[in-house]
Amino acid sequence: MKGYQVSEERTREIQKKIGESKKIVRQAFEKFRPSEAAITWTGGKDSTTNLWIIRQVCLEDNIELPHVITIDEGDAFTEITDFLIRILKRWNVDLKWLCNFDVLKCCQSHLGCLVNVEDLNEQNQAELKRIGFEEDSFTFEAESYAGNHLMKTVVLNQFVEENNIKALFMAVRRDEHPARKDDKYFTKKEGGHLVPEHTRVAPILHFTERDIWDNIKLHHLPYCSLYEIGYRSLGARTTSNPMEVGIPAWEQDLENTVERGGRRQDKEKAMGRLRKLGYM
Repeated sequence: MKGYQVSEERTREIQKKIGESKKIVRQAFEKFRPSEAAITWTGGKDSTTNLWIIRQVCLEDNIELPHVITIDEGDAFTEITDFLIRILKRWNVDLKWLCNFDVLKCCQSHLGCLVNVEDLNEQNQAELKRIGFEEDSFTFEAESYAGNHLMKTVVLNQFVEENNIKALFMAVRRDEHPARKDDKYFTKKEGGHLVPEHTRVAPILHFTERDIWDNIKLHHLPYCSLYEIGYRSLGARTTSNPMEVGIPAWEQDLENTVERGGRRQDKEKAMGRLRKLGYM
């Protein structure tokens, strides 16, 4: 981030926002034990900032770091995987990798292959019925409606249930997507068919995209190299593109352009529906 400067006024603003985030984290630890909590980490700028803040609170208050999880959707950037491995060693994080291996087995781990619903296990078939998917097959794509649900939401819910997770720390921001503009710091997810009850905690909800980059600069946080070549939002490898090729994310017009414009837009339009099903 050579040449990127943060003014004294902005520094004070960022420090205040970090303080607000730490307050939310501490409120969560008053309600839930660390062993009952988990932190989602994708390797993106937001989730890395979120993990850094929670880790800071744990170090300051001598609290055990909760479970840290990442989801392998079957279409990951190698740059993100390498980043996760490098930083988990630096920060001494016991990262748990979640993946729906049943789906990958049915498509032989190849994007674009046809998945026959009858070949999936009973739970995955039940999950497709839950979201109203009535086709006999689907093409494996991590960002499709069926693929997104099976590869991300299903494995997340399974981890929550199997590990008796009561609180899930999420790196969502209100300004990132219209579907998140009314989010609260604490959101109770009622239990139901195939959905375990838990509370979602969003410590950086009040951060903006500019806040994220200013904080990364101020505190020398690590970030994935994809941001240096124009990516602003990292999703699946085959459905994410740079917003401005060759221009680092922090040098782009963050205030007047859509952050997730480089992602597959049919999924973006369905974000509200996906989140009702349990998507992050």
